[in-house]
Amino acid sequence: MTQIQPVSPSAPMETAFLSVDPQGLDLQKAQDLARLKARELNPDAMLLAWYDARSGIGYPDVECGSRDEPPWQVFARARGGNLTIDINDGAYTFIYLKL
Repeated sequence: MTQIQPVSPSAPMETAFLSVDPQGLDLQKAQDLARLKARELNPDAMLLAWYDARSGIGYPDVECGSRDEPPWQVFARARGGNLTIDINDGAYTFIYLKL
């Protein structure tokens, strides 16, 4: 088991871009692809937040931070999110914490 350590707020955000065939791509398939890529980059990566641009739904949908950024982004950043998996130019976005 990996011990969770604090992440410096100045730690750089790593972004991995995936381009996949949009035919039949839904949130679950996108999440599976993002998980595979995140675990490839860091075996202990933990999903913090996600956004489905097609439906406009983000998770978690909590009230936090300013209204300048979506709550799911504020939530992930405040918890040290340091890995973004961007699928098909923002169609699906997943933010992970690399442990």
